[in-house]
This record gives sequence, C-alpha cells and structure tokens, in this order.
Amino acid sequence: MDKANEKIAIIGLGYVGLPLAVEFGKKREVIGFDINETRIAELKLGKDITLETTEEELKSAKFLKYTSNPDDLRVAKYFIVTVPTPIDKANRPDLTPLARASEAVGKLISKDAIVIYESTVYPGCTEEFCVPILEKNSGLKFNEDFFCGYSPERINPGDKINTITKIKKITSGSTGPTAKLVDDLYATIIEAGTYPATSIKVAEAAKVIENTQRDLNIALVNELSVIFSRLNIDTVEVLEAAGSKWNFLPFRPGMVGGHCIGVDPYYLTHKAEEVGYHPQVILAGRRINDNMSRYAARSIIRLMLNCGVDVSKSRIGILGITFKENCPDIRNSKVADLVKEFQSWNINVIVEDCWANPQEVEEEYGIHLTKIKDQGAIDALVVAVGHNEYRKLTPLELSDFFGSENRIIGDLKSLYNWRELEKNGFRVFRL
Repeated sequence: MDKANEKIAIIGLGYVGLPLAVEFGKKREVIGFDINETRIAELKLGKDITLETTEEELKSAKFLKYTSNPDDLRVAKYFIVTVPTPIDKANRPDLTPLARASEAVGKLISKDAIVIYESTVYPGCTEEFCVPILEKNSGLKFNEDFFCGYSPERINPGDKINTITKIKKITSGSTGPTAKLVDDLYATIIEAGTYPATSIKVAEAAKVIENTQRDLNIALVNELSVIFSRLNIDTVEVLEAAGSKWNFLPFRPGMVGGHCIGVDPYYLTHKAEEVGYHPQVILAGRRINDNMSRYAARSIIRLMLNCGVDVSKSRIGILGITFKENCPDIRNSKVADLVKEFQSWNINVIVEDCWANPQEVEEEYGIHLTKIKDQGAIDALVVAVGHNEYRKLTPLELSDFFGSENRIIGDLKSLYNWRELEKNGFRVFRL
C-alpha cells in the first residue's frame, strides 16, 4: 500500500488531537473532526481555548480542515482516534468515548484503511475491544480488509518546551507492514524520532506504565509528607537535601489530578484483576494520592482551629483550580475535592483562577469562579496551583487577602519561602 499522500482523519480535537492535526496539517491533507460544533467554529476562526496552539500555528497548518460532519471523513485512509479514556465513579475504565468513536469510524472506513488509536488504554484493548466494534460497523475483516495501529499520546498540556514534535513517539501496528506504515507516518512530524514497539499490546502497556510509575513516585513523597509533618520536619527541605545525590528522583508532594496520572493506573489494575491478579503496590499508591485533598483540607482546618478561628463561620480563598500550572485544563482537578471537603465543614469557599474558563468550571464542578478580594477578607488562603501569577506574589501582596492578624496560608505547591512568610506573621501549612 502506497499511503504517502493519503488523507488523514483525526477524531477528537482536544489537548491531544489538535496539536497532532496541526503538525500533520503542515505537510499533508488532514480532516480534523470533533462532535463539539462550538469547538469546530472556534478553530475555523483561529481560536484554541485549550491554548495548546497559537493562532499563528493554526494558520500554518494550511492543509488542515475542520468538521463536525462524520461523512466528511470518508475520503481518508488513515483514521487517528484521540478521544478521552476516563474512569467512572467506581474507578473503573469508562470506554464509552472509545466505543462511540470506534462505531463512527467503523461506518466510515473502506478497504485498506488503517485505524490508529492514541487514547490511553489497558494492554489488549485495541484488539480485544475496539477491533470487534470496527468489524461490526464496517462489515470488513481485521488484518485483511483494514488494519490497526497504536501510538500512545505523549502530550504534556501547558508545556511549551516539550511539545509534540520534540517527544519520542512509540508506534505499533497489527501486522509488520502496518507497523512500518504507522511508524513512517509519525516519523514525518516527530523531530525526536520514533520507537517502534514489537506489538500493539507492548505499546499499550508502555503507555499505561509511564503514568503508573509517576503516580507511585508521587505517592511515596506524599506519604513521606504525612510522616514528616508529624515529625515537625519540612518535607521540601528533606527532599532538597536528599536531591543532592545525583540519582535521587526530584518528585514533590501534591494532589494528583489530570487526565493521565490519576486515571491511567486504574486501567492497568482493571486488566490485572481481569486476569486474576490483585495489584497491591499500584492501588496502595492510588489510595494515598486520592486521599491528599482530604488530608490537605483537614490539615489547614486544624491550623485554623489552633489559631482560634471559628471554622464553621470562616471564609477560605483558594487560588487555582486547574489540574496543573499555567494551563486552562480542569480535567479531574483535585482542587474540586478540596472545595468539597472544606464545604463539608460549613466553610464558605471562594475560588479564583486566572487561567481556567469560568463556564467550564461551573458546568464541570458547579463552582463559581470569582476574584477573592472582591468578596471581602478571608480567614485562610490556599494556594492550590502554581500559576506564574501566584508564584510571584510577595508576603505583602498575600497579606492583602486577609482582614485580621490571623494570616493562615496553605501553600500546597511550596511556592513560597515558609520562613519568610512566618516572619511576616503568617501561619503556614505545606505538603
């Protein structure tokens, strides 16, 4: 199959799909599809609300067209699926978006099409879950009439240095020739090079353990943070001291949210339990990280009580609700859990974020964003996200949030020098 000039359809134009579509669209014909008609309309006007691409970058993709009409994708031979793979309330994989995308693609593909999945899944998902859906909806036979590939996304939202072209890309295919075609396709845009995996399952497993490993490392420092707090030792200072050794890994404690690290391990444990193994280390790490919002909230409440604050009549301001700094992405934000924990103590919580979309936050979490200072003085301030705008605040500027001598701050990202804050009359809690 000569596919050097075949059209590419990219299904899902979010944080993963759009940067991919833009890079391919600089070199060959690409059709970017999303079911969100508002999103399509904005992209046609050169506006990306995720801020992953600029107006100039969108313009540079001169071969990229946008649509919300599935029929427009029939001319493609490559179909790249970049839909989200979330978990449900019981922490089980929610494959609904993947199933719907596979159904739609199955109705569109023709003979010799190659369907490539980028969504993070458990090992075996592409061939065991997606392929039967593709076969059913297309009437075609896998590895005879159509083929599949898997190349896990490695997008880091908000990162303007390690962008899509600068991160090595794992590729794989359902047959040897397909694997070569998939690898050649990505090699045209990935400057850092590609890594051909030996099978789709290997590529799927490689992706899911990347974030599982990070999750476990963060869980370790989170548990250390709890221990050191009881020993009256500053965790960050311990980590900095230990980091003087060349092979000590520089992880920091914190709330683990987002679409990857706090989600992907559950895909692996789900598959492990399916084959009769109950993971211990991975789930222990998940329990620790999932509990950090509650731990942080209760630690701050304890500090407030020690300072004589009537918690049930208090007001707490929270700076930041996105899942990471300098990025508008609010998916699986653990700050929302922090808000709920405070509210369960009858605390009036005021949330501010200079990056997040207020409408998205309202729809997703039922939280109304506003300026903390516009709501009057607060009893405690929680800096939950390390946006640059919050990182540069001085003790004097932080003092402006308060109306009394009690100045309690929860610095959950360790943005400030706690000794300098205490010299300026603050009581500080850090993870």
